[in-house]
Amino acid sequence: MTSLLRQALVLLAGFTVITGVAYPLLVTGAAQAVFPRQANGSIVESGGKPVGSTLLGQSFTEPRYFWSRPSATSPDPYNGTASGGSNQGPTNPVLTDAAKKRIAALQAADPGNTAPVPVELVTASGSGLDPEISPAAARYQVARVARARGLDPAAVQALVEAHTQGRQLGVLGEPRVNVLALNLALDGSNRVP
Repeated sequence: MTSLLRQALVLLAGFTVITGVAYPLLVTGAAQAVFPRQANGSIVESGGKPVGSTLLGQSFTEPRYFWSRPSATSPDPYNGTASGGSNQGPTNPVLTDAAKKRIAALQAADPGNTAPVPVELVTASGSGLDPEISPAAARYQVARVARARGLDPAAVQALVEAHTQGRQLGVLGEPRVNVLALNLALDGSNRVP
């Protein structure tokens, strides 16, 4: 019995060192060596201060900014500690009502825009933290942002195109626009109080 207990404790100590110390140090070291920016959270700085991460969405509500995809996290939008979707299906009346309210808010913010509202601007993602929108969702917002900033819509559209990232490795995923990077570029081009 004592020898079994000793063997169990030795195995416990050994695996604790391997899986609790050695492996995390190895993985952290490899990540820091190969992908240091991503391993440190992909933090974005503006004026020497951190303003967000390219990996986590943020809530932008002013008309002069591009708006992100809605977040289903609680108690606050884009709460990284509460990642998750709403788990509401397409036949759920709560989801339908929320989508109708979001469509109405988008149309009220830009009454002259008669284009169909991209679905991602009215539905949350599975994580609730998406930092990116599709180029179509960005194009939908160009006129509102240009008008709010007093910019030529063609200049704002050029910024959208410049911040559109293609598919990863040419085949994975869809083209996308990082909302934080695009809004920071807008702030750099036109400082409106």
